[in-house]
Amino acid sequence: MQPINNRYDFLLLFDVQDGNPNGDPDAGNLPRVDPETGHGLVTDVCLKRKVRNYVQLVKENRRPYEIYVKEKAILNLQHAEAHKMLQESDKTAYDKLRDDEKVEAARVWMCQNFFDVRTFGAVMSTGDKDKKCGQVRGPVQLTFARSVDPVVTLEYSITRMAVTTEKEAAEQSGDNRTMGRKFTVPYGVYRCFGFISPHLAKQTRFSEEDLQLFWDALKNMFEHDRSAARGLMQTRGLYVFKHENELGRAPAHKLFDAIRIKKRTPDTVARSFEDYEIEVDNSAVLDGVELLRMVESKIPIGV
Repeated sequence: MQPINNRYDFLLLFDVQDGNPNGDPDAGNLPRVDPETGHGLVTDVCLKRKVRNYVQLVKENRRPYEIYVKEKAILNLQHAEAHKMLQESDKTAYDKLRDDEKVEAARVWMCQNFFDVRTFGAVMSTGDKDKKCGQVRGPVQLTFARSVDPVVTLEYSITRMAVTTEKEAAEQSGDNRTMGRKFTVPYGVYRCFGFISPHLAKQTRFSEEDLQLFWDALKNMFEHDRSAARGLMQTRGLYVFKHENELGRAPAHKLFDAIRIKKRTPDTVARSFEDYEIEVDNSAVLDGVELLRMVESKIPIGV
């Protein structure tokens, strides 16, 4: 598969209703919030996890779309597997390689067989000295997602009509109620920026097929990640700026400024996506850049 030849910048919009989009384990799993502005945050790691889960589901974790960073994975065993497969392929040639050449060969093998390695990159320099796979800088990079407006985090008490142990039951004199806490954001629209480098894609062999799978993941990842804790989450917009060459024709921030999202009535409290409107300024999209509207929940205004 040939690597991509175009630079891409993209804007992802998603929303949450009555859910916790990304809990902070250092704050009792409260939704992440910028303490100075009150804007909600979702980490890039959280979004990459959802992309990985979608690809693992669709491709059934089979090579060349296997997932390197997955639940209960032992990463050093993956490194050892790479060297084992190279030896089985041609032991004579493998044994003639210098140590650094073996690491490079293993790095290439990992990129060929693991979708998230050739997409996001990975640090694979852990484990035994002769089983390392080096480091990979991925062509796809994401920012933290930040809510368009400040969000409110709510805390609820919840009750379970059962206890865990017989000791707890005895201590509570027959009342098997146990209390817990649940945290939600009533509503918030989040905006994430992303960048895809064709130069790094050549190093990892990130292809057009991989790119299409990545777009599909961004569009559908929330559909296969449902839980009561996350409430109602969905992708509301995916705007992709495709440059006509590898270097690009415009700075990313100027392209992102062409898409503005704001509340229809500034003084009201937003509780649904219908409370917002999106404006796309086509005049800000420079020559040599194509705007691909892959997901768009509304007819834009001001086009």
